[in-house]
Amino acid sequence: MAPNSPIVDYLLRLGDNCLVLGHRLSEWVGHGPIIEEDMALANVALDLLGQARLWLTLAGDIEGRGRDEDQLAYLRDAGEYRNVLLVEQPNGDYAMTMARQFYFDAFHHLLLQRLASVTDRRIADIAEKALKEVDYHLRRSCDWVIRLGDGTDESRRRMQAGIDDLWYYTGEMFDADAVDLAAVECGVGIDPSTLRHAWDANVAAIASEATLTLPKPGWSQRGGKRGVHSEHLGFLLAEMQFLQRAYPGATW
Repeated sequence: MAPNSPIVDYLLRLGDNCLVLGHRLSEWVGHGPIIEEDMALANVALDLLGQARLWLTLAGDIEGRGRDEDQLAYLRDAGEYRNVLLVEQPNGDYAMTMARQFYFDAFHHLLLQRLASVTDRRIADIAEKALKEVDYHLRRSCDWVIRLGDGTDESRRRMQAGIDDLWYYTGEMFDADAVDLAAVECGVGIDPSTLRHAWDANVAAIASEATLTLPKPGWSQRGGKRGVHSEHLGFLLAEMQFLQRAYPGATW
């Protein structure tokens, strides 16, 4: 398959992050610790799915190959996905899920704030709409990190384990490559490395309130933005794409 333009790749990154994380959260439906959390996680997943639809639809329009949001979501192989590795990591226990959500929400919120000011109005309009939802996502994940971190000995142990285990996937969110820089030049994106300082400060403040210790900055897992993924994405896509792969063109 011919390579995508940098702009299409940039939009796929935005859409794939939301799509993959939304699917991960949907795996909690029916398994949440309490019914309110089942409903809350399902709502966050639906928010992310709606955002994914907007980004993938725009990517398909700009690409000009006739692929719509469904084809981009269900008919690409793992190597064509451009999400960061963080969002494809398994749910683990509830503390692990909330650590993953917290790290991504803190980044996503900063990203959308900046995207809402880019010169391309199509991008800015989607970002403005998504930001209203992600503002809630971030407040909710921060609350859970504090509640679990500053809770019982067991909840704190689990929350600290989630913070530690997923830390080494966070650096990729701030890597700026040729795709990011091309998007900046065209007025459709921002340099993610410029978000790092604010993200560090915000995450550190919540960790302190939660009586948690952040790992020291250092080496980080990378590759997802270029289509090099962990084995977890393949299993996720096998489940997510089954119906469309088994019954091509099926509609409700």
